Amino acid sequence: MSILAGIEKSLTYHIARNTFPTTVNLSNGVPIETVSKLLGHRTIRTTQHYAKLLDKKICTDMQILQDKY
Repeated sequence: MSILAGIEKSLTYHIARNTFPTTVNLSNGVPIETVSKLLGHRTIRTTQHYAKLLDKKICTDMQILQDKY
């Protein structure tokens, strides 16, 4: 637990490995191809394992599509 950061769950390498692609990158519009390279993956499929799609991202993407039409 990280008291200074106000985080109440145990921080592990695995949590960081999932948070970086999902919360930090994909949610801020970084393409999955770029995230894949940043993580050193050979294929997008590997990156997709870690990069869980967030509901917020889906809503944002659909709003962009709606604005185009």
